[in-house]
Amino acid sequence: MATDKLNFYSPSQLAENMNESMRLLGVDLGSKTIGLAVSDPSLKIASPITTLKRSKMSSNATEFSKIIKDYQIGGIVVGLPINMDGTEGPRVQATRDWSLDLAKILIMPVAFWDERLSTVAVERMMLKADMTRSRRALKIDQAAAAYILQGALDNIGMQSSRNQTPSTK
Repeated sequence: MATDKLNFYSPSQLAENMNESMRLLGVDLGSKTIGLAVSDPSLKIASPITTLKRSKMSSNATEFSKIIKDYQIGGIVVGLPINMDGTEGPRVQATRDWSLDLAKILIMPVAFWDERLSTVAVERMMLKADMTRSRRALKIDQAAAAYILQGALDNIGMQSSRNQTPSTK
């Protein structure tokens, strides 16, 4: 993928233009924390990895750089906080602006994925698993990032299966 362009891509476009051994990084951007998840190299499974404290972009970019290197990341999928009625509010533009700044610093392609109800869904799963409130608080952001990334990975899988030609028997 051309790194001189700082456009946003679809998750499928990210996957099509990455080396086979590369992974995707999922991001759940909050006002105080940033949940992170990583895919496996086959782009099938998302796993939560950590939660960063949101701070100055330069500090967070340094943390992202290390994660990108350690996990061989080829693209970033950021959860887009679209309103329940499908409209885009100020948080959507703030997320796009933050993502553009991060992409410029890291020279890394970025895609967005609708994050509606991701935290709610993850919290329900954690409640069903009988997690304590303090344990949920520690893990909710990275679990939401995994939920967002898994949605994008499932979409990539659907897109790639549609694009494959049927085998002859």
